[in-house]
Amino acid sequence: MDYITRSIEPVVLGAAQAFKALLLTGSRQVGKSTLLGHLFSDYSYVTFDDPLMLAQAKTEPGLFMADNRPPLLIDEIQYAPDLLPYIKMACDSSDARGQYLLAGSQQFNLMKDVSESLAGRIGILELSPLSLREIQGVDYNMHFVPTGRYIQEREEQARFSEDIWTVIHRGGYPQMRNDGMDWSQFYSSYVRTYLERDVNQLAMVKDQMKFTQFLTVLAARTAQLLNYQNIANELEISLGTVKSWVSIMEATGLVFILQPFTNSALNRAIRTPKLYFRDTGLACYLTRWSSPEVARSGAMAGSLFETFVVSEILKSFANEGLDYRMHVTWYRGKDRLRRKNNGEASSIEAEIDLIIEENGLYHPIEIKMTANPKQGMATAFDVLDKVGTGARGEGAIICMYDKPLTLREGVRAIPVSYI
Repeated sequence: MDYITRSIEPVVLGAAQAFKALLLTGSRQVGKSTLLGHLFSDYSYVTFDDPLMLAQAKTEPGLFMADNRPPLLIDEIQYAPDLLPYIKMACDSSDARGQYLLAGSQQFNLMKDVSESLAGRIGILELSPLSLREIQGVDYNMHFVPTGRYIQEREEQARFSEDIWTVIHRGGYPQMRNDGMDWSQFYSSYVRTYLERDVNQLAMVKDQMKFTQFLTVLAARTAQLLNYQNIANELEISLGTVKSWVSIMEATGLVFILQPFTNSALNRAIRTPKLYFRDTGLACYLTRWSSPEVARSGAMAGSLFETFVVSEILKSFANEGLDYRMHVTWYRGKDRLRRKNNGEASSIEAEIDLIIEENGLYHPIEIKMTANPKQGMATAFDVLDKVGTGARGEGAIICMYDKPLTLREGVRAIPVSYI
């Protein structure tokens, strides 16, 4: 399979020139070692998938460092966190940049260990599954925000994808770009490897069948409120177990927990987060949608489409080296008022699928699996006017329409292919 150019490449090269070490995180099979090996082909390479290398790093870290001099690329670094203090000492002994490139698939645990051992010495970036831009060969790399400037710049390379459900169903793992790769076989192997490697390292799960059921139950709830108790009741396991297992999924980059929008002006908002799978192909596999056509017409079509859109927006931030967690939230509550003819006001529930915060503005996003967007789909956006004068930025209905369309002042319909 030919190498696929990744949008984050210039950011990775810049970080390697700015820091003594670089950590590239991301879920399994997103292409971390492939990307680093492609950009830094002159580096020595070590993987802790090799049991002999891992044993040496764990039992004789000093000897390992003596045998493996920089510039060095270390893959699966999460298996040897005790090596990080030795990398720190090596970094401190030289002013050279880009001495060590680290790749690992357990984001939160790695970042905790790295922040304690290599603070100020290391740049941390996240590699996501392939974005729609990368699949289509689009080199535009500004993060998504629904402004006129963004739309103007983005439309120069816009490619309307009539086959969007094939992209949604196949997912974003690079190996799925290989025409000879069987969809079901790939994801079956992926889940098995995930259970055997990541799950067992983070938490010794005794009942792998129950955890597999948990994966399926969680996938069926993508783009929905994260109700831990509901999941616990369905699986007949403890609430603590569900919370622990969700944390594992988040730590290994398979799901994203979207936090609710909070502001003192909105006092009737739901405080529950929403859960999204980071890859729609994996979600389709776990919920048994066996083809793009079945997924498009199935009961989860709207949730899968929303999951895809949110995931693409997160990728656009990550590929620019930005922490998307600082920028995105969602809202549901009864802060919106409806006035009757006699002037009496009543509260009604409103929901905004996604709110992107940037430069003091809150950009509301509604996600609709429709090719017929209407301005009435954006009525909930008015809730943000309560936050403060001028706080609401330009909003959008992200949908299946084939070109940008102004619905009313400050609100556009934006094709999913423009993300």
